[in-house]
Amino acid sequence: MKSENEKPNGYITGICSYAPILTPTATIVRGLSEMAGHKIAHATLKGPSVVKEIIIGSVLGLAAGSLWKMHHWNEQRKVRVFYDLLEKGEISVVAEE
Repeated sequence: MKSENEKPNGYITGICSYAPILTPTATIVRGLSEMAGHKIAHATLKGPSVVKEIIIGSVLGLAAGSLWKMHHWNEQRKVRVFYDLLEKGEISVVAEE
């Protein structure tokens, strides 16, 4: 039977009682558990995907083109309204004296 002062093998005493001793590979000396950091699946770096880049470029190009066309149509509408009001005589470009 172990006394109270004895600690399980692989543990140190001091400020933190029962603190496990870790090796450089981050495993507990007694081998009861391992850190799972090396088991995480990491993305492997691959070369550029031509199809993916073409699709992304097309989508970005269509989005930018759509925004430009909407801006252009809005400016055309403003010009058309201005000349309609000018033709009706509701506005004038000559300063009144």
